[in-house]
Amino acid sequence: MASSAQAPSQSDEVYQLIKAHQKHEGYPSGSMVDFACDANGSPILAVSNLAIHTKDLLANPKCSLLVAKDPEDRTDLIITLHGDVVSVPEMQRGDVRASYLAKHPDAVWVDFDDFQFLRIEPKFVCFVSGVATALLRTEEFTNKEFKEANVDQIYQFSKPISSHMNKDHLNDTKLIVQHSTSVLVDSAYMLDVDSLGFNVKAGYQDNYLKLRIPFPRRAEERKDVKTLIIEMLQAAKSRAD
Repeated sequence: MASSAQAPSQSDEVYQLIKAHQKHEGYPSGSMVDFACDANGSPILAVSNLAIHTKDLLANPKCSLLVAKDPEDRTDLIITLHGDVVSVPEMQRGDVRASYLAKHPDAVWVDFDDFQFLRIEPKFVCFVSGVATALLRTEEFTNKEFKEANVDQIYQFSKPISSHMNKDHLNDTKLIVQHSTSVLVDSAYMLDVDSLGFNVKAGYQDNYLKLRIPFPRRAEERKDVKTLIIEMLQAAKSRAD
Protein backbone atom coordinates (compact mmCIF):
# COMPACT_ATOMS: atom_id res chain seq x y z
CA MET A 1 0.00 0.00 0.00
CA ALA A 2 1.38 3.38 -0.94
CA SER A 3 2.09 5.90 1.77
CA SER A 4 -0.12 8.96 2.24
CA ALA A 5 0.92 12.25 0.70
CA GLN A 6 -0.04 15.90 0.74
CA ALA A 7 -2.73 17.25 -1.56
CA PRO A 8 -1.94 19.15 -4.77
CA SER A 9 -1.97 22.90 -4.28
CA GLN A 10 -4.99 23.44 -6.55
CA SER A 11 -7.30 21.17 -4.60
CA ASP A 12 -8.31 20.15 -1.09
CA GLU A 13 -8.39 16.49 -2.05
CA VAL A 14 -5.67 13.88 -2.26
CA TYR A 15 -5.49 11.94 -5.49
CA GLN A 16 -3.32 8.88 -5.11
CA LEU A 17 -2.97 6.31 -7.85
CA ILE A 18 -1.91 2.86 -6.72
CA LYS A 19 -0.92 0.07 -9.12
CA ALA A 20 1.63 -2.65 -9.72
CA HIS A 21 5.12 -1.49 -10.70
CA GLN A 22 6.33 -3.27 -13.85
CA LYS A 23 9.96 -3.23 -12.67
CA HIS A 24 9.12 -4.78 -9.30
CA GLU A 25 6.34 -7.15 -10.26
CA GLY A 26 3.73 -7.74 -7.61
CA TYR A 27 4.58 -4.67 -5.52
CA PRO A 28 2.25 -1.65 -5.60
CA SER A 29 3.47 1.72 -6.80
CA GLY A 30 1.86 4.98 -5.67
CA SER A 31 1.77 8.26 -7.54
CA MET A 32 0.09 11.63 -7.04
CA VAL A 33 -2.20 12.57 -9.92
CA ASP A 34 -4.80 15.17 -10.79
CA PHE A 35 -8.01 13.95 -12.37
CA ALA A 36 -11.34 15.10 -13.73
CA CYS A 37 -14.46 13.08 -14.51
CA ASP A 38 -16.18 12.45 -17.82
CA ALA A 39 -19.95 12.55 -18.39
CA ASN A 40 -20.31 9.09 -16.83
CA GLY A 41 -18.29 9.95 -13.72
CA SER A 42 -15.26 7.91 -14.77
CA PRO A 43 -11.93 9.48 -13.71
CA ILE A 44 -9.81 11.01 -16.48
CA LEU A 45 -6.03 11.34 -16.15
CA ALA A 46 -3.69 13.50 -18.23
CA VAL A 47 -0.32 11.77 -18.12
CA SER A 48 3.05 12.01 -19.81
CA ASN A 49 4.33 9.04 -21.77
CA LEU A 50 7.72 9.73 -20.18
CA ALA A 51 6.44 9.13 -16.63
CA ILE A 52 7.03 5.79 -14.89
CA HIS A 53 3.43 5.63 -13.68
CA THR A 54 2.19 5.95 -17.27
CA LYS A 55 4.41 3.08 -18.38
CA ASP A 56 3.16 1.01 -15.46
CA LEU A 57 -0.45 1.75 -16.33
CA LEU A 58 0.00 0.81 -19.96
CA ALA A 59 1.78 -2.41 -19.00
CA ASN A 60 -0.84 -3.38 -16.42
CA PRO A 61 -4.13 -1.43 -16.55
CA LYS A 62 -5.42 -2.59 -13.15
CA CYS A 63 -5.22 0.26 -10.65
CA SER A 64 -7.00 2.08 -7.86
CA LEU A 65 -7.56 5.77 -7.26
CA LEU A 66 -7.71 7.05 -3.68
CA VAL A 67 -9.53 10.33 -3.05
CA ALA A 68 -9.59 11.94 0.40
CA LYS A 69 -12.11 14.68 1.03
CA ASP A 70 -9.90 16.30 3.66
CA PRO A 71 -6.27 15.10 3.79
CA GLU A 72 -5.81 16.88 7.11
CA ASP A 73 -8.53 14.82 8.80
CA ARG A 74 -8.29 11.03 8.77
CA THR A 75 -11.83 10.73 10.16
CA ASP A 76 -13.30 12.29 7.03
CA LEU A 77 -14.49 10.50 3.89
CA ILE A 78 -12.00 8.44 1.88
CA ILE A 79 -13.00 6.82 -1.42
CA THR A 80 -11.03 4.16 -3.30
CA LEU A 81 -12.11 3.49 -6.87
CA HIS A 82 -10.80 0.25 -8.39
CA GLY A 83 -10.74 -0.17 -12.15
CA ASP A 84 -8.89 -0.63 -15.42
CA VAL A 85 -7.18 2.10 -17.41
CA VAL A 86 -7.99 2.56 -21.10
CA SER A 87 -6.72 5.15 -23.58
CA VAL A 88 -9.27 7.81 -24.53
CA PRO A 89 -10.19 7.43 -28.25
CA GLU A 90 -9.28 10.37 -30.46
CA MET A 91 -12.95 11.04 -31.24
CA GLN A 92 -13.62 11.62 -27.52
CA ARG A 93 -10.50 13.66 -26.84
CA GLY A 94 -12.17 17.05 -27.37
CA ASP A 95 -14.90 16.42 -24.79
CA VAL A 96 -12.47 14.86 -22.32
CA ARG A 97 -9.99 17.72 -22.73
CA ALA A 98 -12.78 20.24 -22.05
CA SER A 99 -13.84 18.38 -18.88
CA TYR A 100 -10.26 18.17 -17.63
CA LEU A 101 -9.48 21.85 -18.25
CA ALA A 102 -12.77 22.87 -16.62
CA LYS A 103 -11.43 21.43 -13.37
CA HIS A 104 -7.73 22.22 -13.96
CA PRO A 105 -7.71 25.42 -16.08
CA ASP A 106 -3.94 25.89 -15.69
CA ALA A 107 -3.07 22.44 -17.07
CA VAL A 108 -1.52 23.78 -20.28
CA TRP A 109 0.66 20.67 -20.55
CA VAL A 110 -2.27 18.50 -21.72
CA ASP A 111 -1.54 19.67 -25.27
CA PHE A 112 2.15 18.69 -25.15
CA ASP A 113 3.10 15.97 -27.62
CA ASP A 114 4.09 13.47 -24.91
CA PHE A 115 0.78 13.75 -23.01
CA GLN A 116 -2.31 11.63 -23.44
CA PHE A 117 -5.65 11.14 -21.69
CA LEU A 118 -6.44 7.90 -19.90
CA ARG A 119 -9.79 6.85 -18.47
CA ILE A 120 -10.24 4.63 -15.43
CA GLU A 121 -13.18 2.31 -16.07
CA PRO A 122 -14.57 1.60 -12.56
CA LYS A 123 -15.08 -1.99 -11.45
CA PHE A 124 -16.07 -1.32 -7.84
CA VAL A 125 -15.82 1.55 -5.36
CA CYS A 126 -15.17 1.49 -1.61
CA PHE A 127 -15.60 4.27 0.90
CA VAL A 128 -14.62 4.69 4.52
CA SER A 129 -15.57 7.49 6.89
CA GLY A 130 -15.09 8.07 10.58
CA VAL A 131 -11.75 6.23 10.77
CA ALA A 132 -10.67 5.65 14.37
CA THR A 133 -13.99 6.95 15.71
CA ALA A 134 -17.26 5.49 16.99
CA LEU A 135 -18.81 6.69 13.70
CA LEU A 136 -16.71 4.34 11.55
CA ARG A 137 -18.56 3.37 8.39
CA THR A 138 -17.36 1.40 5.39
CA GLU A 139 -19.22 0.23 2.31
CA GLU A 140 -18.68 -0.98 -1.26
CA PHE A 141 -20.75 -0.52 -4.40
CA THR A 142 -20.56 -1.78 -7.96
CA ASN A 143 -19.73 -0.11 -11.23
CA LYS A 144 -23.44 -0.20 -12.16
CA GLU A 145 -24.43 1.49 -8.91
CA PHE A 146 -21.65 4.04 -9.40
CA LYS A 147 -22.86 5.02 -12.87
CA GLU A 148 -26.52 5.14 -11.84
CA ALA A 149 -25.83 7.44 -8.87
CA ASN A 150 -26.99 11.06 -9.14
CA VAL A 151 -25.09 14.10 -7.96
CA ASP A 152 -26.75 15.72 -4.94
CA GLN A 153 -28.59 18.75 -6.33
CA ILE A 154 -27.99 20.87 -3.24
CA TYR A 155 -24.26 20.16 -2.92
CA GLN A 156 -23.58 22.27 -6.03
CA PHE A 157 -24.64 25.30 -3.94
CA SER A 158 -22.59 24.23 -0.94
CA LYS A 159 -19.83 26.81 -1.29
CA PRO A 160 -22.00 29.97 -1.54
CA ILE A 161 -24.36 28.78 1.22
CA SER A 162 -21.48 27.91 3.57
CA SER A 163 -19.65 31.15 2.80
CA HIS A 164 -22.77 33.20 3.54
CA MET A 165 -23.44 31.41 6.83
CA ASN A 166 -19.81 31.74 7.96
CA LYS A 167 -19.66 35.40 7.03
CA ASP A 168 -23.00 36.60 8.38
CA HIS A 169 -24.50 33.92 10.64
CA LEU A 170 -21.76 32.22 12.64
CA ASN A 171 -23.65 32.55 15.91
CA ASP A 172 -26.83 31.16 14.33
CA THR A 173 -24.92 28.09 13.16
CA LYS A 174 -23.52 27.64 16.68
CA LEU A 175 -27.04 27.78 18.17
CA ILE A 176 -28.32 25.18 15.70
CA VAL A 177 -25.41 22.87 16.46
CA GLN A 178 -25.94 23.24 20.20
CA HIS A 179 -29.64 22.44 19.80
CA SER A 180 -29.05 19.46 17.49
CA THR A 181 -26.24 17.87 19.49
CA SER A 182 -26.91 19.13 23.03
CA VAL A 183 -23.23 20.12 23.16
CA LEU A 184 -22.51 23.72 24.18
CA VAL A 185 -19.89 24.26 21.49
CA ASP A 186 -17.85 27.45 21.56
CA SER A 187 -17.92 27.92 17.78
CA ALA A 188 -19.28 26.24 14.66
CA TYR A 189 -17.92 26.79 11.15
CA MET A 190 -20.03 25.38 8.30
CA LEU A 191 -17.95 23.20 5.97
CA ASP A 192 -20.44 22.01 3.35
CA VAL A 193 -24.12 21.46 2.70
CA ASP A 194 -26.15 18.78 0.90
CA SER A 195 -29.82 17.86 0.60
CA LEU A 196 -29.85 15.96 3.91
CA GLY A 197 -27.94 18.35 6.15
CA PHE A 198 -24.62 20.07 6.69
CA ASN A 199 -21.19 19.44 8.22
CA VAL A 200 -19.50 21.79 10.66
CA LYS A 201 -16.12 22.17 12.31
CA ALA A 202 -17.00 22.87 15.92
CA GLY A 203 -14.80 24.22 18.68
CA TYR A 204 -15.33 22.79 22.15
CA GLN A 205 -13.04 23.35 25.14
CA ASP A 206 -9.98 24.14 23.00
CA ASN A 207 -10.60 21.08 20.79
CA TYR A 208 -12.05 20.90 17.30
CA LEU A 209 -14.26 18.19 15.91
CA LYS A 210 -16.40 17.66 12.84
CA LEU A 211 -20.12 17.18 13.37
CA ARG A 212 -22.94 16.20 11.04
CA ILE A 213 -26.17 18.21 11.47
CA PRO A 214 -29.16 16.60 9.69
CA PHE A 215 -32.05 18.59 8.26
CA PRO A 216 -35.56 17.76 9.56
CA ARG A 217 -36.42 16.72 6.00
CA ARG A 218 -34.71 16.59 2.60
CA ALA A 219 -34.04 19.86 0.78
CA GLU A 220 -35.27 19.54 -2.81
CA GLU A 221 -34.28 23.04 -3.97
CA ARG A 222 -31.79 25.68 -2.89
CA LYS A 223 -34.54 27.83 -1.35
CA ASP A 224 -35.49 24.88 0.87
CA VAL A 225 -32.10 25.13 2.62
CA LYS A 226 -32.88 28.67 3.80
CA THR A 227 -36.32 27.56 5.01
CA LEU A 228 -34.88 24.58 6.90
CA ILE A 229 -32.10 26.60 8.53
CA ILE A 230 -34.61 29.23 9.68
CA GLU A 231 -36.82 26.50 11.16
CA MET A 232 -33.86 24.92 12.93
CA LEU A 233 -32.73 28.30 14.26
CA GLN A 234 -36.23 29.12 15.56
CA ALA A 235 -36.36 25.72 17.31
CA ALA A 236 -32.94 26.38 18.85
CA LYS A 237 -33.91 29.84 20.09
CA SER A 238 -37.23 28.64 21.51
CA ARG A 239 -35.45 25.94 23.46
CA ALA A 240 -32.90 28.45 24.74
CA ASP A 241 -35.72 30.69 25.94
